[in-house]
Amino acid sequence: MLERILRAASLVACLAVVAGWLFFAYDQTKSASDLSRAQIAGQAAARNVDPSPDQERTRDALHAQPRRAIDDANDVLLKPFAGVAGDSGSKWLRRSVPAGLALLVYGVGVGFLLRYSRGRA
Repeated sequence: MLERILRAASLVACLAVVAGWLFFAYDQTKSASDLSRAQIAGQAAARNVDPSPDQERTRDALHAQPRRAIDDANDVLLKPFAGVAGDSGSKWLRRSVPAGLALLVYGVGVGFLLRYSRGRA
């Protein structure tokens, strides 16, 4: 019984990490596309790379509740791995490395522990 619960929790955690990364990738490609369109049109496109808490709340208001819940869960799941990428200048690297490590720990690691606990190596 405990094995099923842990396996389900592992699956939910992995799905939340993958969904969070996919939302991040979508947002990044959309903002890059908008920036390119603005530059082609000759508009000055000033973008804030590190938003303030007020700007973050405004951005959160734009997303529906399921997206905010996934983002919040993703923040909690990636927090133990956030320092691994360091202060890299790349948003993709700062987001992808912790997501990959989280998938290794929550997916592969938990699966290995469950198999090991049943006596199978």
